[in-house]
Amino acid sequence: MEIRQILENKRSFLPLLLLGDEQEDMIARYLDLGTLLALYDGGVLRTVAVVTDEGGGVFELKNLATEPRSQRQGYGRAMVEHIAAVCRGRGTRLLAGTGDSPLTIPFYEHLGFRESHRVKNFFTDHYDHPIYEAGRQLTDMVYLAMEL
Repeated sequence: MEIRQILENKRSFLPLLLLGDEQEDMIARYLDLGTLLALYDGGVLRTVAVVTDEGGGVFELKNLATEPRSQRQGYGRAMVEHIAAVCRGRGTRLLAGTGDSPLTIPFYEHLGFRESHRVKNFFTDHYDHPIYEAGRQLTDMVYLAMEL
């Protein structure tokens, strides 16, 4: 496994980033401001992530997406662990914002994140279409935090 920082042609990763955030203009808000990381295994792209420095020792995982055929093989976990290790020496907290979904909340909790706060109606106010995950419409953004 190899994790690379992507400095150029970030938009070429858009097809995979759209799995983690369904709306291109939302990704555009943070893609150029954040650090884009790509995890390769056997020379094949498996997972991408975008992390931003929010200031005050706080980093935010804005997007985490694993290629569907590579899901549930530890690539997402490896990416988050890598990000936490890199941020640990530079900050005190790593945030991850996600929908209130039984597919994502347990993933982050298993990695040591705990619910921090919620932004009411985030998905209904900022997305141009309803977003569903595991049969549930996402409305609030759930922020989870990992103390570094």
